[in-house]
Amino acid sequence: MVPTRIILWLVLVSPFLWHCCIANEEVTCSWKVPMRQRREVISIKDFGGVGDGKTVNTWAFRKAVYRISHMRRIGGTMLHVPPGVWLTGSFNLTSHMTLYLAKGAILKATQDTRNWPLMDPLPSYGRGRELPGGRYTSLIHGNGVRDVIITGEKGVIDGQGEVWWDMWRQRTLRYTRPNLIEFMHSSDILITNIVLLNSPFWNIHPVYSSNVVIKYVSIFAPHDSPNTDGIDPDSSSSVCIEDTYISTGDDMVAIKSGWDEYGIAYGRPSYDITIRRVRGSSPFSGIAIGSEASGGVSNILVEDVSLYNTGIGIHVKTNVGRGGYIRDVTFKNVYMNNVRKGIRIVGDVGDHPDEFFNRYAVPKVDGVNIKDVWGVNVQQPGAIEGITSSRFTRICLNNVKLWGSRNIPWTCRDVTGAALGVQPWPCAELTTSFSQGYC
Repeated sequence: MVPTRIILWLVLVSPFLWHCCIANEEVTCSWKVPMRQRREVISIKDFGGVGDGKTVNTWAFRKAVYRISHMRRIGGTMLHVPPGVWLTGSFNLTSHMTLYLAKGAILKATQDTRNWPLMDPLPSYGRGRELPGGRYTSLIHGNGVRDVIITGEKGVIDGQGEVWWDMWRQRTLRYTRPNLIEFMHSSDILITNIVLLNSPFWNIHPVYSSNVVIKYVSIFAPHDSPNTDGIDPDSSSSVCIEDTYISTGDDMVAIKSGWDEYGIAYGRPSYDITIRRVRGSSPFSGIAIGSEASGGVSNILVEDVSLYNTGIGIHVKTNVGRGGYIRDVTFKNVYMNNVRKGIRIVGDVGDHPDEFFNRYAVPKVDGVNIKDVWGVNVQQPGAIEGITSSRFTRICLNNVKLWGSRNIPWTCRDVTGAALGVQPWPCAELTTSFSQGYC
């Protein structure tokens, strides 16, 4: 678990870090979902909530949200959570509301796994991501909602995931673990100025959603915590992730769109996603696409990213059976320090939901542009390895410098593309010139 003293230090220092690093930065996509002032403010205390760290407040949160959804105040309602430790189980949000965590407010998940609610598997996955059958509902959940804000004064949402991680390690899980925050079939979602700790599974999971902004969020979990991805946009569009710090046990950000035959059948892609000014570390990937990308992924921009103590800096991953496509992806202005592998674009990653996946469903990877990348203490520069029956095309590297003490070369196969100003020099499969219209 992440110690409280470390979190308090980060909460106090991180605003200064962001100010010094991005004060002159004006480019943003956060206009997609602006902050709204609610006309009505209610407190969780009004519904019997007690922030003593012992009282379970699940019913109080559910009553408050029920009241908001049925009163339907013009301009929406803010649910204010004052300082204190607010123990709670899973609860849903509703449209036109703000969940506001005041300074010193810690919303803490109960560890009562036996009574945690279940829900159906996602149709684009066909089953739980970890186990057949359903899945546990996220701590904070929204389905079919719009105009929802989760914000505050660096208030904390702590998933207390250790009990779930231990169940995973001991193989005693009955269903797939809960995410910390999930929105399904939703739009106009803003998550900003909060701290997330110790998620049981993925931290923020917008799925089948659009117009989502995640900004000024800090996400922490131990590096040995299983599958605690930071932010996973999934079959979603018009997503903006900016000015966020992530240090977890799995991919910092992973863009997804369904799993094998179920994702192909559901057919909802992820597209128009921007990831900007994200910093952090992970034993796995910094910024990833896939491997579950069966519905397709396109029009992705990743820029001004800083990664350290990370397994793979840039990771585009897919597999035979996934189908779908990954295309029109740009990474630029990426800095890496102490990473195991700088760039990995491969077609042999990921498991399958069952034995019914289509072995002839090969993905198409085309138009991946990586430029202005600087890495130090990089053990291996990279690997670009396509699929024999579906070569990766238009893979373009420009001004990519990956320095390390080991003289390990790039590995490439089943790929075409171009390289310019790359050190160490990449594979022969990438031509030395950028022909017009090619990259």
